[in-house]
Amino acid sequence: MLTRQTIDKILDLALELGGDFAEVYQEDTRHNNIRALHDRVESSSCGRESGIGLRIFSGLNSRYAFTTDEAEENLLQLVENMAQSLTGPQGTKVPLGDRTIYGNAHSIICMPHNVTYNRRMDVIRRATSAGMAYAPEIVQVSVGYLDIEQEVVIANSEGVYAEDTRVKTRILINAYAQNEKGIQNGYYGPGAMRGFEYYDDLDIEWYAKEAARVAVTMLGADKCPGGQMSVVVDNGFGGLMFHEACGHSLEASSVAKGTSEFSGKVGQQIASPLVTLIDDGTIANEWGSLSVDDEGQPTQKNVLIENGILKSYMIDKLNGRRLQMKPTGSARRQSYRFAPTSRMTNTYIANGPHGKEEIIASTDQGLFVKYINGGSVNPATGDFNFNVSEAYLIESGKITKPVRGATLIGNGGNILQQVDMVGNNLEIRQGYCYAGSGALFIGAGQPTVRVATMTVGGAQ
Repeated sequence: MLTRQTIDKILDLALELGGDFAEVYQEDTRHNNIRALHDRVESSSCGRESGIGLRIFSGLNSRYAFTTDEAEENLLQLVENMAQSLTGPQGTKVPLGDRTIYGNAHSIICMPHNVTYNRRMDVIRRATSAGMAYAPEIVQVSVGYLDIEQEVVIANSEGVYAEDTRVKTRILINAYAQNEKGIQNGYYGPGAMRGFEYYDDLDIEWYAKEAARVAVTMLGADKCPGGQMSVVVDNGFGGLMFHEACGHSLEASSVAKGTSEFSGKVGQQIASPLVTLIDDGTIANEWGSLSVDDEGQPTQKNVLIENGILKSYMIDKLNGRRLQMKPTGSARRQSYRFAPTSRMTNTYIANGPHGKEEIIASTDQGLFVKYINGGSVNPATGDFNFNVSEAYLIESGKITKPVRGATLIGNGGNILQQVDMVGNNLEIRQGYCYAGSGALFIGAGQPTVRVATMTVGGAQ
């Protein structure tokens, strides 16, 4: 890693050449990825990458560059090249503080780089065997294994000098079922900010069987009818709907540009009084957690919507300048190759007053969504769509037959207003988010939630 002396020289030069803020981000990352089909390894990769990202602000102007070259003279030359078009007054540098070492909130017992290849393969074999044994209709199980260890150092001209260790472990299970009606698949992908000890506690066989159960269930599903109806979205990764439908629109990267449907609405009622939306990067060992964000600020629990009232946004340093608001520990990036910006960590709807059974029983006709595959949103308009992987009709207050091919279509602002029941069974699941600063680990969750009416696209 760079010496303190070299970091000081980089920050000093950036300010001398017209910057009013400068930042050094350095990382060293190890990774392992294995993908297997029926215990046969289809692909396997491991590696280690190190690099440095440099950033300079001058007012609302920003320059960013990255390199794998740690030579001091070349880094200083890179700063000179970055600063050529800066014309602002020289900023004032705060001396670097003592190095703050983070990571204690997320205990790691067994670092993945100490684990043998055979132990990783044993995890894959257990998942494969359990999935294949679930039912004769299961014809294929595909398993992906990954672990990542990232060491980062973040220093800036405001005196921040932080070091953090991030460890992520995950297994991704896809099961495929086939009969005379065709092929269907089921998926589950548990993960955590933990080391290999995660698998000591994880019931891998249950997750593999659950993926297989979804695949077999959907084999016998009828086509989903389309139209306007009540939709009950189950707890867990149903939270992806709110991650996409309103989470991105609450990131300062869109709010500061005035391209978010929620720009300038802090203090206004934007959702049902039953909705409290939180983004919390501090949850111990959760997949989307960080001890410190990628600008060196400790993560925090950010209440974005409280009882339907918009309270705050997720804010990074540059967009905080644009909004004249303080950063919220929400700056994230995939790696040194990306400049950080405001992104979600673990985003969820807080528990409400209703039981799951109560919600279903009070729904005369509608759709019960067990699992959502994924979706997309336009932050400027809030318009979204989601593919549903497992769903059932609700008839006369009871869950009845499974249906396939459902798509949830709507607008984030409208859906927030349409929430009329919120359960008390919050669960957070694990996923990825793809946006301007790369692919990130995120948690998304909710209790069981009912949307009074929304558009369901049916199967063709």
